[in-house]
Amino acid sequence: MAEWFKVLFFETSVLLRHRRFDPTFIRLMFSNSYFDLGMAKAWQFGFQIPASPVMEGIVNFHHDLFFFLVVIIGFVAYVLWRSIVLFNSDANKVPYVVTHAAALEIIWTILPAVILVLIAIPSFSLLYSMDEIVEPLLTIKVIGHQWYWSYEFVNPYYLYKDMLKLHGLSDLSKQFFSDDSGSVITYDSYMISNDDAVSREQRLLEVDNKLYLPVETNVRLLVTSADVIHSWAVPSLGVKIDACPGRLNQTSVFVKRPGIFYGQCSEICGVNHGFMPIVVFGLDLLGDGTSLDSIKTEGVSSLYFFFLKKKYD
Repeated sequence: MAEWFKVLFFETSVLLRHRRFDPTFIRLMFSNSYFDLGMAKAWQFGFQIPASPVMEGIVNFHHDLFFFLVVIIGFVAYVLWRSIVLFNSDANKVPYVVTHAAALEIIWTILPAVILVLIAIPSFSLLYSMDEIVEPLLTIKVIGHQWYWSYEFVNPYYLYKDMLKLHGLSDLSKQFFSDDSGSVITYDSYMISNDDAVSREQRLLEVDNKLYLPVETNVRLLVTSADVIHSWAVPSLGVKIDACPGRLNQTSVFVKRPGIFYGQCSEICGVNHGFMPIVVFGLDLLGDGTSLDSIKTEGVSSLYFFFLKKKYD
């Protein structure tokens, strides 16, 4: 709840300083939908709250794996304690001499193998789901630079303007899409200055242009780099993918709920490696009544078309 008020205070301060205000923050916070700040908290132990099926699978797999770790560590600690207490020099006990124990050898060979199989089966399933690309409704290209991120996607007006006219949406088409914006919409995302980061939690994490993604929608990310190797990572979404120059890597993202999810470059890329954060804004434009009039980003306006397509299909 404290983070909820901090973001509200942050947006209000931006309004007072620069006369720039994004009412979508307030609209989402006071809506009935669950709103979450996907960022690490001070003195936090454990994972951030998962916001995608992949991250939920990672967290659940960690919990299952931790059970085996606790049992194994407990058994090893018990054997070590027994050895130290019962067979130290002061106890002067002579241990039982075992030259051959077939049953014991079978147990300590078969049991670890069974444990490894129990770990491998769900891990293979999780790895497969992380690499699977499921019929994306939206494809966004992410480009890493020294030291900022760029986002590109095709202007939907060029792809589906006939469908807009078919459903009587020509006025909406003129309002949000035009030939002037070009066939590809591109914008850069830079870290904001410390003067704007009024909250300590947002320091080195906030950007001027967020990446807006639709919730409950399969989104494909094509990630590359314009100079050196970067890594686009958002922990709450369970995404970490390398951005390599001259190569396109792809991954799938499915945001389950509205929220703001923070990430950073996770590959050392130069002197300002720690100053190229990532902010993903999960929007539920069809569910929470958010209007595009309140969003002053060209890229977000274009995203609305994909919701129209999803609604009419």
